[in-house]
Amino acid sequence: MISIPITLDQLIVTVQQLPPEERAQVARALVQVDLRSDLAALIKEMYAQPPVDDITEDDIIAEIKAVRQQSLKA
Repeated sequence: MISIPITLDQLIVTVQQLPPEERAQVARALVQVDLRSDLAALIKEMYAQPPVDDITEDDIIAEIKAVRQQSLKA
């Protein structure tokens, strides 16, 4: 593996010189990195919460109906 030091400005200039489809590939790769870290943080936060054992099927159905009503209003 070859390693070449590059500054952020050099990287930006290089990416700007790429054809549009290759620039889009770089953009998608960057978005995926951010999404993965956001998703990992969300999962970690969810697992840090205490489990909720007192949710009934009726509670779930009521929540689904409420969300559907909000969707219809939007």
